[in-house]
Amino acid sequence: MKRLLLLGAFALFGGMAHAQEGFRLGGHVGAPLGDASDAASVTVGVDAAYMWNITKGLDIGATTGYSHFFGKDNVDDFGFIPIAASGKYKFAKIPLFVGLDLGAAISTKDYINSGLYIAPRVGYQMKNVELYLGFQNISSRYKNHGGYYWYDDNRYNFGAVNFGVNFFLK
Repeated sequence: MKRLLLLGAFALFGGMAHAQEGFRLGGHVGAPLGDASDAASVTVGVDAAYMWNITKGLDIGATTGYSHFFGKDNVDDFGFIPIAASGKYKFAKIPLFVGLDLGAAISTKDYINSGLYIAPRVGYQMKNVELYLGFQNISSRYKNHGGYYWYDDNRYNFGAVNFGVNFFLK
């Protein structure tokens, strides 16, 4: 019985791995916006996604990664790990695309809550590489712990304008 169950799991995951249209791996660098600009000078990150082609020009998948905000003026660095659904539409006759990631971002610091993650982007599509300009925003709550910039327990937007590059691995 255990062998049959194990064989079934391998068949299911093997079929899913074979059905994948593409693995996307890349990175981004950006300028913090909103409340993040008060405490961070620059952000860098890595991105990874599995994408499936749904119909001509439309890809849907799941994405994750890590965005690191470098603190300024004696503020600790902080970061977020997004876990999101990803969508991308590539236009038919031109090598441009629009995309959107929507999900949750897990904070790497105890004093910043996890929150809603949204990241729209536009970009230029090549055969195995894409270049993009995007905006990411994490709507979160900051827990007052004697910080330098945020003194209450209100909701904050940790955002950035990013330039990124993604590589497609098959």
